[in-house]
Amino acid sequence: MTLNNFPYKDIIHRCFRCGYCKFPVNWTDVNNCPPYARFRMESYSCGGRLWLMRAWLSEQLEWSEHLAEILYACTTCKNCEIKCPLRFSGDIVNMVIASREAMVEKGTIPNKVKTFLENVELYGNPYGLSKSRRASYLYDSVERFKRHEYLLYIGCAGSYDDRAKKAVLALTIILKKGGISFGILAEDEVCDGNEVRSLGEQGLFEMVAQHNIEMFKKNGVKDIITFSPHAYHVFKNHYPAFGGNFKVYHYTHILYQLLKQEKIKLKDSSGLKITYHDPCFLGRWNREYEIPRKIIEKMPNAAIIEMEKNRDASLCCGGGSGNYYIDLLGGSPDSPARRRIREAYEVGANVLITACPKCLIMLNNAVKEEELEGHIAVRDLSEIVLDAC
Repeated sequence: MTLNNFPYKDIIHRCFRCGYCKFPVNWTDVNNCPPYARFRMESYSCGGRLWLMRAWLSEQLEWSEHLAEILYACTTCKNCEIKCPLRFSGDIVNMVIASREAMVEKGTIPNKVKTFLENVELYGNPYGLSKSRRASYLYDSVERFKRHEYLLYIGCAGSYDDRAKKAVLALTIILKKGGISFGILAEDEVCDGNEVRSLGEQGLFEMVAQHNIEMFKKNGVKDIITFSPHAYHVFKNHYPAFGGNFKVYHYTHILYQLLKQEKIKLKDSSGLKITYHDPCFLGRWNREYEIPRKIIEKMPNAAIIEMEKNRDASLCCGGGSGNYYIDLLGGSPDSPARRRIREAYEVGANVLITACPKCLIMLNNAVKEEELEGHIAVRDLSEIVLDAC
């Protein structure tokens, strides 16, 4: 791929000459772009990144590992698109992904990205771990899917990461308490492909999507509950293009219905000072800001505190687009997750709640790095609801 056949060649230069997305719109600072906040260099801003990509595609700039890392540092959090006052708002992230496609096509991607993609292709997960270990901790407590009402799609992080596993286990207990008919695919589950797509490997993404769609249909799946907003997003918005037309719910939608129908009830939660972190793929990408908050509001006597950056203006945790594994933004007090933890602590919260395994992993690690253990805890919404049941 060169600039001549780049699908956004007519608008990329007009986009990066603007730079409006870098500056606040009724917000207090310019730090909502995760790479720009981390490195504070123009090349890591949205416009700077696109400028470099256009120069590379037009062969005015030679490829380097550092150039590739600048491109892949973008978490596709959609902050730039939300803030864009021009007609590019639906194309900015697509321009980044298309540029990554060009790097994949030329075989010039960072080594960690290459490993991520190879692991998904070979093992069905980015960790490179055995399929037989996928969600194995649930095999004794959750049925395999056999014409249940819902398929519970666990995802890679929920299957393999120790911190995320605890949240998945809490969710399964709640679903059972609420009388939900659900099952899992166990070792037959495969990566949802959302990060594969955003990393620019479209061929592999199509293979993953088609494999999953065929497997879902073979098993009679019609309704899917996802643990991860990333899986929710890709199943809902990208699988239909391949014939994957399923009813898709993020687990918070189901929990809220159980609470509304009083199939689960929450007890006194005095002493909790809760703030909620909006996951990018539930919030900015799918406009779901209120359901998680409505669930928290049903916790009797819990104090709810909003961080200054919330909903559309929420800070990304830095884990999107594979960065929870690739980690091109860590190693600094200015890393997105550490900045988010400090914000939560500074508003007086003793619990930071999220509803995404990638956010859970990133923010939990940031608490340790900030040496705030014992002062603020990071919990998944499913865990906090189970505690109150």
